[in-house]
Amino acid sequence: MGRKNFRGGRKGGSNRGPRGDPSAPYRSYNDIVKENKNMENYYNGALPFEDDERSNFWDALKRELPNSFRFCGSKGHALAVKRLLETRYAPDIVKIERYDGEPVQAPQPVLWYPDQLAYSMNTPKHVIRKFPPFAAFQKFLVSETSVGNISRQEVVSMIPPLLMDLEPGMTVLDLCAAPGSKAAQLLEMVHSGEEARIRKFMQSFGETKPNTLDDDDVDLSVDAGDDGRATGLLIANDADYKRCHMLVHQLKRLSSPNLLVTNHDATLYPAIKLPPNPDQPDRGQYLRFDRILADVPCAGDGTLRKNVNLWKDWQPGNALGLHVTQVRILVRALQMLKVGGRVVYSTCSMNPVENEAVVVSAIERCGGPEKIGIIDCKDRLPLLKRSPGMHQWQIMDKSGRVWSSWEEVQQHALKSDGQVPGKLSDTMFARPDTSDCSSLPLDRCMRVYAHQQDTGGFFITVLEKKDEFKAKPETKARAPTTTTASNGANAAEVKAEIKVEEKKAALGEPTDVLPTVGAKRTLDDGETEIQPEVKKRKTESISSEKVEDQPEATAETETEQAQPEFKIKEAEPVVEAPSKNNAQTDRKVKASDGNSEEPFKYLAPDHSIIENIQKFYTVSSRFPSDRFMVRNATGEPAKAIYYTSALLRDILVENEGRGVKFVHGGVKMFMKQDAPSAEVCRWRIQSEGMPIIEGYVGPERVVRLTKKETFHKLLKEMFPKFIDDDWKKLNEIGERARDIGMGCCLLVVEPDGSDPDFSERMVLPLWKSFHSLNLMLPKDDRSAMLLRLFNDTSPVINQTLKEVAKKQAEAAEADPEVQDEIIKDAAAIEETNGKKEVPEQLDEASEGGEAEDQVDAEG
Repeated sequence: MGRKNFRGGRKGGSNRGPRGDPSAPYRSYNDIVKENKNMENYYNGALPFEDDERSNFWDALKRELPNSFRFCGSKGHALAVKRLLETRYAPDIVKIERYDGEPVQAPQPVLWYPDQLAYSMNTPKHVIRKFPPFAAFQKFLVSETSVGNISRQEVVSMIPPLLMDLEPGMTVLDLCAAPGSKAAQLLEMVHSGEEARIRKFMQSFGETKPNTLDDDDVDLSVDAGDDGRATGLLIANDADYKRCHMLVHQLKRLSSPNLLVTNHDATLYPAIKLPPNPDQPDRGQYLRFDRILADVPCAGDGTLRKNVNLWKDWQPGNALGLHVTQVRILVRALQMLKVGGRVVYSTCSMNPVENEAVVVSAIERCGGPEKIGIIDCKDRLPLLKRSPGMHQWQIMDKSGRVWSSWEEVQQHALKSDGQVPGKLSDTMFARPDTSDCSSLPLDRCMRVYAHQQDTGGFFITVLEKKDEFKAKPETKARAPTTTTASNGANAAEVKAEIKVEEKKAALGEPTDVLPTVGAKRTLDDGETEIQPEVKKRKTESISSEKVEDQPEATAETETEQAQPEFKIKEAEPVVEAPSKNNAQTDRKVKASDGNSEEPFKYLAPDHSIIENIQKFYTVSSRFPSDRFMVRNATGEPAKAIYYTSALLRDILVENEGRGVKFVHGGVKMFMKQDAPSAEVCRWRIQSEGMPIIEGYVGPERVVRLTKKETFHKLLKEMFPKFIDDDWKKLNEIGERARDIGMGCCLLVVEPDGSDPDFSERMVLPLWKSFHSLNLMLPKDDRSAMLLRLFNDTSPVINQTLKEVAKKQAEAAEADPEVQDEIIKDAAAIEETNGKKEVPEQLDEASEGGEAEDQVDAEG
């Protein structure tokens, strides 16, 4: 994760002048000067390359980065979308031998990625935009990206999640998750095999017929505790509130009830409270994670091929200033981990001060190699070319001078009145032989360089927690001079401060001693920096917490989980500890930074609206009724009803009023809809919730479609008429659609398998009223399906509310009720176009340009 020096835009260097200057001339990538003497001098000495390899290394960094993308979602769906690339677009592209003298090739699979679901393409952007076969492919890419079937992501950015060894049922935390490409990979892993498990369970209960798919190899012993539904959890966190909503936009496409998005400083991430153990009701329980991804903020010089401005902006102080923050994040991650759990630490930097030095420092603070081990991943992703981590390295200070050891720095300081070169500290260097961490197997760390497989640069390390520990406090970097009278007061302050930090460490609390220089990472524009007075207030609030609510601080128990109850005070609107019947939770929760979120309120299983929904859709009793919630102060359904997993419900309920800043959670399951009569349920099933509930809806509300042409008709026209003999135009579903009761029903698309382009089973919401039968899908989803299934790029036929009302007003003049019904139906169609369902989504254009022009990836 690179430094985030941008305001609301995508990462990636621009070839124009400063943002906001459209008159600046475009410069081709080759015309941009790619030189930085300081950087070249440093890495020529720091990286262990022979002359030939060093030349290849710099040549690769000066070439434009290939575009890359990944097919998303369940494995079966991803393979189906991938097949379109191989059969529809690649054949046209490979017919071109040359264009403007440049070789042209179709996107190529990334050989080391599982099932080759990732692709890379070297074709220059101007060819992609101008040549028709590439233009068609670009339209496909944009369309599938908009609905979440494709993720545009830098190839090396895909590596860390693949090394987490994540299994279904695990709890996972992504500490620095925005913009969300890696988090999407993790979420797919949380749900791995879920569809097949649910089918198998439902077959065993006799609630569904055996599927034509071969589910014989489904292992029901894997994550089987909830009738096959995924029980794992992903918490995706980011320190920047606006980027959290970008994260929501990226991840909500995966429609997961097992996802939470939070907004916290990763160095001070709060403990997540769980319901108490029935055997020890007075003892607090806190969430420990099986896996944590710490893809930390970094100087980002591994992204030189993409962020071309780094060639002129790179300076050694960038990395030095982030070192302490990176160590803190990694230490906090290790604290929150279960024994036996794993943390994957990664950066898009090549600088050892952000990589090996951080790993050593974190292990040192967390008890050494007896407590934390480095996992050897050389057998993982065997086709990925990589280099081992370094045991010895050099550090360049802010002035450009290179140092080989801390001892060398100390000797210099003794000769220069105790002045330590800017931003340097002992934690940045390899440890001397006297240290317990001098012989760590740092060669197990993984370095990926640009020239090895034509990618960006990346660093990845997998750490395992062997035992509980008490994190040691940070120590300030001090020059090797004796304390004089003039600084005696300072020495006393330092001593007192260290004493406070030791007390924090005994609680497992991440320490907050700021080094003398370079402690802060570069903040995003608009990102709020935690001020000292906030930290003081959080420390003072310790006394307001009851001791019995905290885990005991012993080496053998979950000591570090106690601390975030103090840290999260920053998120509360008042300093005082909330009472148990906290009235403020019935309002929007407004944090100290001014950002506010609606509360999460769960509905009782016997709530009248829930019972009405269950009765109308004849929902099976096997579908849980205690996981529905709303997001408003009253706790009553107003517009939307969400569904979450059981663990998500427990977390949201237990942490209400504790200051944990939840931004998003749950899947929108039901949306309120004006109904044509009192007998019709006013809550329609939302498309994103359909895959979760469809297997439990009774046959009374199901319409089954098998023919491709019928589906094309339903997709193509929005708000089609459905009166008199119109049902005859709908082929195999016409009679069933005529006879089914009004309101929302399920359209089950079950192709007969005769057409390979129309073979995937789908379940979509269908709304029947007096005069229409309409697929309740957003316009983007319709367009994407038309392109994917029918290669149809013509516009969707969309009659607006005004046109519909005008067209049928005369026929309805004598019957005001019918006219009202027409208007209500049209309003519902307008809503499914996405005009009313975007409160949590960001405008694509605001992220740095038109969607068709975006080929930048996460770093």
